[in-house]
Amino acid sequence: MSYLQINAVDVSFGGLRALTDCGFAIKEGEITCMVGPNGAGKTTIFNVITGFLKPDRGSVSFKDRALTGMTPQQIVAVGIARSFQNLRLFVDLTALDNVLVGIRHQFGESVFGGLFRPIHTASSQVAVRARAMEILDHVGLADKAEIFVRNLSHGEQKLLTVARLLATEAELLLLDEPASGLSARALEGVMDLLRRLQKDGKTLLVVEHNTRVVQKIADTVLFLHQGHLIAQGTASQITSDPDLAEIYFGGVI
Repeated sequence: MSYLQINAVDVSFGGLRALTDCGFAIKEGEITCMVGPNGAGKTTIFNVITGFLKPDRGSVSFKDRALTGMTPQQIVAVGIARSFQNLRLFVDLTALDNVLVGIRHQFGESVFGGLFRPIHTASSQVAVRARAMEILDHVGLADKAEIFVRNLSHGEQKLLTVARLLATEAELLLLDEPASGLSARALEGVMDLLRRLQKDGKTLLVVEHNTRVVQKIADTVLFLHQGHLIAQGTASQITSDPDLAEIYFGGVI
């Protein structure tokens, strides 16, 4: 059984071709990093995988189940969740509330449950809150639970986006530039968290520009250029290839 499989995906925006015959597979339990110059199609393929964008051609499957045509909500339900470059946190809510929003199947969401089983609803809410606190503790934000998101540092907000993904209970996490804009200390914290998530049984697909991060965490690296996969290998293989260095950094990796 294949895990995540992308097959011959094409995406165009007007006359601009964002993805061309793009295809690759992700192995369960690995951290796969996706790299490439700006405009290579990395975020576009994230949008295709997670149902925010329908491809012109091609397909996506997860554990041999076709995803093409599913809504983003349905794709989360089958076990895939993603973050965004602009974080998309609720800045006027607390860190705890942001995680609570991501927890699915809350009994209190049911009108029937709230009206006719209030005791059960109350106990369920206590359990959900406890679960949210566990998630915050796991990412190192338990002491920030009641802090409004707008008052968190950028690094803490990055960790909170991961916490919200964990709240969905998805097994495949797609992270869009989780290390961007971080201090050296915060960067180490994010890399440590990603490795711990892998040990917890999560599979990660990470878009990342920081080659230090890629070298530290990646089991496999995918190199996209002009909407197409042009290379795949280990971090050392990709970063030592002079042709890829020329495409990515004008000759320096």
